[in-house]
Amino acid sequence: MPLYKTIKPHANTIIFVWNIKDSLAKLSENMPLSDNSIERLKHMRSELHRRGFLSVRHLLKTAGYTDFDLYYTPNGKPHLKDGKNISITHSYEFSAIIISDYEIGIDIEKNRSKITRIASKFTDYKVDFEEQTAEQIEKLTVIWGAKESLYKIYPYGGLTFRNDIKVTPFKLNDAKTTAWIKSTDWDKKYNIQFEKIENFTLVYAHDNFN
Repeated sequence: MPLYKTIKPHANTIIFVWNIKDSLAKLSENMPLSDNSIERLKHMRSELHRRGFLSVRHLLKTAGYTDFDLYYTPNGKPHLKDGKNISITHSYEFSAIIISDYEIGIDIEKNRSKITRIASKFTDYKVDFEEQTAEQIEKLTVIWGAKESLYKIYPYGGLTFRNDIKVTPFKLNDAKTTAWIKSTDWDKKYNIQFEKIENFTLVYAHDNFN
């Protein structure tokens, strides 16, 4: 069973990480899906995306839920019918969910050098990100993951990563920082935690616990 890791950062919050090793056929076995999920799956052209989608359903099962417990708002934000907050992410061979009583968001990204080429589009830090060291790539990936996590928390959509979400400078060995959503209708600080998982970076944001 490719449940890779369970993280419990708080009594009322849990994270499950899945290593997507199984085939599409294997992931589909004994996995009942809602009509909406069946339609979504049909329209996914990439097998990688379909496997990621199904691995998330296995994570739901691990957490004691089914696909039928999950629904989405019109802007694509997932919710659980029992009122718990949930955030979902998958990238290549990893997927993760976070479930909490608090506002939360999660992102997992592969550490790739191409992020240095788009750094100016999502951050204005005065750092030489053209230097493609492993540390710079990982740090940029944390920044991107933090902003992606906050974007998932914000309920209305339409934020810009560069202008509306700010991340406090940090060191990688801190494993945490803070960030803000600042827009016309929202001005709120969040805690950010992150860790490296193989060649990926897992980042999650929350609003209340330390």
